[in-house]
Amino acid sequence: MARAALLCRVPIPAGQIHRMAAERDDRDVAARDYQDTIARTFGVPPDGDPPVLDLVLLGMGADGHTASLFPHTEALLETRRWVARNPVPNLKADRMTMTLPLLNRARTLLFLVAGDDKAEALRDVLEGPPDPERLPSQAIRPAEGLLVWLVDEAAASKLEHRERQP
Repeated sequence: MARAALLCRVPIPAGQIHRMAAERDDRDVAARDYQDTIARTFGVPPDGDPPVLDLVLLGMGADGHTASLFPHTEALLETRRWVARNPVPNLKADRMTMTLPLLNRARTLLFLVAGDDKAEALRDVLEGPPDPERLPSQAIRPAEGLLVWLVDEAAASKLEHRERQP
């Protein structure tokens, strides 16, 4: 999806695109392999601190999830691995995701949120009390980087403090 919507439209050499192999049967091994790929790409040890990514584009689901970090799932609690398998029982799915230690080191994290089905979750994430286990998007808090939210009017419709931009 990312390739069709974005990557094929910009002049990025194929060798600089590193796709997660989330279709593999053993997602724990696939996650470890992807972490190794990130480490090799950035020239850092795979068992050390994660590298600093320049830009991470994120979406948000109607349940407040982001990056396959779903409410009340084990990957939310990961503190060392940069990429992890994340079983999502209520969806009967087994996902792979970048984890908070990697995501929160990014220089810029950019959320794109659209649709009225996201309005309540967006309000809860931005204006509600902290509850990142229920609303994983709240856990996206860059250590030193910039956090940007780009939302359409429908998604912003339930926000109490709205700023309109042209």
